[in-house]
Amino acid sequence: MAVYELMVQEKEITGKVNGMTPMQCEGNIEFQDVRFSYPTRKDTEILRGFSSKVSKGQTLALVGHSGCGKSTTISLVDRLYTATGGNIYLDGIEIRKLDISWLRRQIGYVGQEPVVFARSIRENIAYGIEVTEEQIIEAAKKANAHDFISALPDGYNTYVGERGSQLSGGQKQRIAIARALVRDPTILLLDEATSALDSEAEKVVQEAINEARKGRTTIVIAHRLSTIKDADIISVVDRGQILETGTHNELIAKKGAYYNYVEAQTLEGA
Repeated sequence: MAVYELMVQEKEITGKVNGMTPMQCEGNIEFQDVRFSYPTRKDTEILRGFSSKVSKGQTLALVGHSGCGKSTTISLVDRLYTATGGNIYLDGIEIRKLDISWLRRQIGYVGQEPVVFARSIRENIAYGIEVTEEQIIEAAKKANAHDFISALPDGYNTYVGERGSQLSGGQKQRIAIARALVRDPTILLLDEATSALDSEAEKVVQEAINEARKGRTTIVIAHRLSTIKDADIISVVDRGQILETGTHNELIAKKGAYYNYVEAQTLEGA
């Protein structure tokens, strides 16, 4: 698509400014019969009656094969797109009624490929907001990043290079987690945050994620069992719908789709 076409393209998200700005955010999220098709593929439904919910402080893990609609749910919560059917609620309010800037201030996001800018570590963590040095350091500690940052010759003033070229994958991911945490979000969205890491880096980043989840409503998308088994709720997604929901032990006992998913992963790791 040409640049001009992008500039004049009709925006899909409506009602995003001057919306409701509640005094506080508890973090209760509910999907009710959500349907969605991407604007460029309107004839292909990605979500087909997706229903799920996660309460304040809980972690919801979404598992399933690639392309089943997991990442799309996160994009809808963050209002990158608008559902074409059904509703998504935050604390009982339909999210299309919320001011989009207010909504995004409640959310911290960490994806598979961390975005790191050609700036210092300090500037990367505090990017886009004004925070104190103490807040930056506290966020780095929670992200399991303070020790490696402090060991660098220039500490928090270390220049990370283009796209973080001076850092390892695990270090970049922990800086991305610190950037999310310094904003003290109520909701944390984690999209395959450890999938691109080796086993050693994954362990360190997973420890950071476990710390980051405390007291926050979290939606995590992951393939690795180590990331999802301790979630309060695990939902298996298939072709845009929830196939089954429960805790790790409940779903293992059912010996259904999740059981088969875990068995296949165990065999792959054997």
